[in-house]
Amino acid sequence: MSAEGEELAGWARMLADGTRATVCLALLDGRAWTATELAKLAKVSRPTISEHLNLLVNGGLLTEVRQGRHRYVKLAGPDTAELIEGLAALAPRRTQVANSLSAVSKRDAFARARTCYDHLAGKLGVALADAMTERGLIDWSDGIALTPEGQAWLEDLGVQVEVRRGRPAVRSCLDVTERRPHIAGAVGAALCAHALHHGWVTHIPGGRALKVNGAVQAFGLSSGV
Repeated sequence: MSAEGEELAGWARMLADGTRATVCLALLDGRAWTATELAKLAKVSRPTISEHLNLLVNGGLLTEVRQGRHRYVKLAGPDTAELIEGLAALAPRRTQVANSLSAVSKRDAFARARTCYDHLAGKLGVALADAMTERGLIDWSDGIALTPEGQAWLEDLGVQVEVRRGRPAVRSCLDVTERRPHIAGAVGAALCAHALHHGWVTHIPGGRALKVNGAVQAFGLSSGV
């Protein structure tokens, strides 16, 4: 086996466990979590979750943050988040039966709009990508790229794009519920931050779901969300 093949197999083995996969999916909210919080979520003991977290940290999928005596973990970065979201989108979808009004509401809210690490996902994220494509703000002819019109649009809106070494301006991320791409990368993160700052979307407590307050329309684009 080649070195590249062994490395890829190692990454696959890290995610080939229900507890570790559950941890990575939870961390798609972009926050840093404690081991105690993740143990409760995954329904395992504290020693068990610590073993899983050590493996994920050592393997490079998670990074550790220490504050005083407390240990937090989070996804290693946006590339890792997009990998997790993409794998989840490609996995066979099971039909989940919601047995209460609360469960139905949570499921629908998650599908309608949510964060995927630091960018917008769900029907909202896909609708935003579609609207930007229709307006010629992004171009898909050779991968995905921000057009000059897209750059001017961002400047007109006052969207501040943070350029970081190693992160592309725009990247497509396969949406786990829509099975179509939404916008990630530096532009995706900036659009999400802008929408949250202006109250166009707001966090729904207890997860990644967002309440939509006219986000795409506020961006000056049409949407069916």
